[in-house]
Amino acid sequence: MAVHDADVGPSGLDKGKGGKYLFTPPGYKGQIPKGYLHVASPNYRIAFAFRSVRASGKSVEDAFHYAQRLRMYYLSEAASPPRQRFVDPANQRYPTLRFYDERHFADMHEIMSVEPVREHDTVMMGMLTSLGIERGKPFTPDDTAKRAMRNAAIDAWFFLQQWFDTEMVKRVYWPDRHYVSLLQPDANRKFNFTYDDRIDLIERAAEYFWCTYMPKELSDAPATHYMVALADKDGKRLEPGKLYKVDVPRDMPVKQFWALTVYDHATFSFIYSDSNRTTLSSYDLDKMKPNPDGSATIYVGPKAPAGLESNWIPTEGKRPMPTMRFYGATEAMNRKTFKMPDFELVGA
Repeated sequence: MAVHDADVGPSGLDKGKGGKYLFTPPGYKGQIPKGYLHVASPNYRIAFAFRSVRASGKSVEDAFHYAQRLRMYYLSEAASPPRQRFVDPANQRYPTLRFYDERHFADMHEIMSVEPVREHDTVMMGMLTSLGIERGKPFTPDDTAKRAMRNAAIDAWFFLQQWFDTEMVKRVYWPDRHYVSLLQPDANRKFNFTYDDRIDLIERAAEYFWCTYMPKELSDAPATHYMVALADKDGKRLEPGKLYKVDVPRDMPVKQFWALTVYDHATFSFIYSDSNRTTLSSYDLDKMKPNPDGSATIYVGPKAPAGLESNWIPTEGKRPMPTMRFYGATEAMNRKTFKMPDFELVGA
């Protein structure tokens, strides 16, 4: 299955000018009307992820209304598109995490039963057939098979967690810092990890272990950087139950905004708490306590330092994976003349 096939925005097909994208299914032979940016999807089922970034001088409401200009409809409805339906999930938790038990194989059956099989998938499809995952047939593993599948999924989770602690941690963006880019492409600067002579299974598994959406190709000057702190300034991995701090410089190398989101290392998803705070960003600076030089110190841990609750992201006993996001990165970021300060241990 292909995971990503088109980008939208400044680094996308529309070059940031907007436009009409036309997605066609596998094997589509129809004519492509003029005026569309055509994307031939390798899959029948596709998903979209858009982010409306608040422009300078604009409000959150402006970004919200801009996002509602989006229209999605069938090509047959192009002459008179139906009214677009929007659902605001701001107060809901939308479940997107994969299962690391026997349910993972049921998900695989659901996908493999409907999507096309490409040549390099055939060996894996043969292996799945031996598990009872076969096109056109129900998936009915017995209790013994379910136990084996559960153990296999758990083993895969532990293997990849260990791989991050021993291998990914070495791939620092700045040699004297402890940040690793979330975007780890293959040798062709893409994210399919498919070569003429092999598929790099471990690298592909690791990248999609902590990510969902990646660009089709990683340019030399990405529009967005995601820098994950996998260790503190002393090179020690970040631990649950401990308090850390990071100094965010006054002049960050961004044209749009920066944001620090703290994820749970076990799931690579948000850490939920009573405060419902998972992120602090440049949009929150007016609510935070600044340093005399205009920088801001953000604390990550189980409990906020006294009087600095506005500068704190809770971890709820989880092993934190703080990720600094740079939107509209400048040359200083792309050329690495800017260096993000490391996280420092404050206390337990």
